Amino acid sequence: MARLTYDVIGMSCAVCAGKIEKAVNNVSGVKIATVNLAAKQLTVDFDPRLTNISQIRLAVTEAGFSLAENKEEAESAENYSLLRLRNSLIIAWAVAAIVMTLTMTVGNMPLVRWALAVLSAIAICTAGKDIFSKAASLVSRGSADMNTLVALSVSASWLFSTFITAFPDLSASCGLGSHVYFDSATMILAFVLTGRLLEDKAKHSTTAAIRNLMELQPQNATVIDDYGKSRLVGINDITPGMKVIVKPGSRIPVDGVVVAGSSFVDESMLTGEPMPVEKKEDNRVFAGTINEKGALTVSVLVNAQNTLLSRIVASVRDAQGSKAPVQRLGDIISRYFTYFVAAISIITFFSWLLIGGIGMLSTAIVCAVSVLVIACPCALGLATPTAITVGIGKAAEYHILIKDAAALEQICKVTDMVLDKTGTVTEGRPVVISAKISPDASDEELGVMLSAESRSEHPLAPALVASLTDRGINPSMLSSFTPLAGQGVTADWNGNSYWIGSAIMAENNGITADNLHPDEHGGTTIYFGRGKKLLATFVLADMIKESSTLAIALLKRQGLRVYMLTGDNEISAKYVAREVEATEYAANMLPADKDQFIISLQQRGKVVAMAGDGINDTSALARADVSIAMGSGTDIAMETAMVTLPTSDLLALPKAVKLSRLTMRTVRQNMFWAFIYNIIGLPIAAGMFGVVLDPMWASAAMATSSLTVVLNSLRLKLVKL
Repeated sequence: MARLTYDVIGMSCAVCAGKIEKAVNNVSGVKIATVNLAAKQLTVDFDPRLTNISQIRLAVTEAGFSLAENKEEAESAENYSLLRLRNSLIIAWAVAAIVMTLTMTVGNMPLVRWALAVLSAIAICTAGKDIFSKAASLVSRGSADMNTLVALSVSASWLFSTFITAFPDLSASCGLGSHVYFDSATMILAFVLTGRLLEDKAKHSTTAAIRNLMELQPQNATVIDDYGKSRLVGINDITPGMKVIVKPGSRIPVDGVVVAGSSFVDESMLTGEPMPVEKKEDNRVFAGTINEKGALTVSVLVNAQNTLLSRIVASVRDAQGSKAPVQRLGDIISRYFTYFVAAISIITFFSWLLIGGIGMLSTAIVCAVSVLVIACPCALGLATPTAITVGIGKAAEYHILIKDAAALEQICKVTDMVLDKTGTVTEGRPVVISAKISPDASDEELGVMLSAESRSEHPLAPALVASLTDRGINPSMLSSFTPLAGQGVTADWNGNSYWIGSAIMAENNGITADNLHPDEHGGTTIYFGRGKKLLATFVLADMIKESSTLAIALLKRQGLRVYMLTGDNEISAKYVAREVEATEYAANMLPADKDQFIISLQQRGKVVAMAGDGINDTSALARADVSIAMGSGTDIAMETAMVTLPTSDLLALPKAVKLSRLTMRTVRQNMFWAFIYNIIGLPIAAGMFGVVLDPMWASAAMATSSLTVVLNSLRLKLVKL
């Protein structure tokens, strides 16, 4: 299966989104097509052996819309649409102001009424041109949407008023009265267009996170050829193998490896870590990060579309385009809402005629028009996607990458958080936490240990090398070096034999148990000696992350039970669990044991989230209701996970839970107000409460409803996590 995401041109409401989804889902070979109204994007999963993008484009075109070829075309179309909308709005309000003034002052004069008819017709043909053309296009296809409702209401208001103006005596005899609604016709257009412009601008803000991420990557780079000549090229023209010069203070344009120069690079946009990272030859650098001091020459590893930043942007865009399960109800209602409202309008019209006969014809028309105008499927259609889009964008700002909307919805339901110890709660790399060196050990002898550990392939060797180097020890020239599996290593220097290893090796070399002191916290103790003399003892441990204790405390404050699982020994697990105050812990866990632990919690009715970073966590991650991969982990763990934390900072976990709860609360608020608005608004417009609502005010209420939903979603952007 392939997945593609395209920007949609011409979509304005939830009904439009539903029509596009229906059209594309009917294409043979398409597994699922989803439209994000807030982002104006179509995401399609399809089998390339059965269909292609041309057929998908054709389906969208036949539905009355089009797909942009690229981002530039989408932005150009959006800017053009906003310009047309702005111009239409200016015309609508200018005409509406004149019509309202004339109606309220000299509106009963016959010539003035004809002037009002002409002015409102001008507004309809200019400001309302797009609305009427879209409505006509859909009607010709046997379909309808919000434009249809607006076009019907404006047309009914204008035709009704024009009939009264042209035939005043006949109108009076038929019980239509003498009141005209040219002001309503123009004000409906003005309010509707105002709402759409504000709504479009607000929806544009919901996708700001994507645009901000995209702007981090420079559009040009300075490339140097084999002859040392440099030239400026576009980012899309850079290919792997090229060499790029990055000047101090500029953003790195590509992912690559430093081949010349050294500097400090600010990688906070990727990792969230404020401290710049030193970069020198053979170090990796990433697009979008900032080169602070020296100049760098970077060998390009991937093209612009495959950088880490590009993959993050694609991940966030896909997530924003996905749908949460809670959205299904709103989608179903929006799909049939237009027809439902048209039916209610017809019922309203004939109900008033049945109640009052021909004498209520004027009231029947006004109420029927108000029903058409006040209904708002857009509020229902926007309730979920706007909140989800803002929520996922907000998560990206805090370096929390959420795979899809379903994951964001599921996080707020989590009751139990399971954490892997190594690399998640702890740093995942051992360091020397204490060293006891005998006064009889010379620096040259410690140099023997440094040389031996430099040759060793044991995972603890780098930590020992780093510790000795920090002490200013220099390596000694060894005459021999022998690794002993499961024990340690031996080395000869200056005619003496030395050994480095575990307590077993120490005992084998005559060191008594009284002189061996294992670490009480579960750390690993390494002994160094000459013959039967113990020269040094080093204790190594995997340090607890600074953020782990606070993060776990915050998770518990949010009502979650926190478990820590590890394949490490009981002593180490107990110590770490006690330090971070985990609710429970389990040691000596194999991958299958972790998987079974998750199952046991789920069988007790718990909603379980699992955070891990290694291949041994993959099965448990797949089993959990919500899987979270730490950014320092393996690709397979991150591929399995629903949420990725590039920072490896556990404080992102309570932030993700808080954001999920706030986002879903916003979705519920939006759905509530959208439903309540239509449930209350339709009966009021129909006149069920004894009040005849002018269509003008009905249109103002309609414009306000969808705008309220979007603005409520945008409040998430102001939240501090």
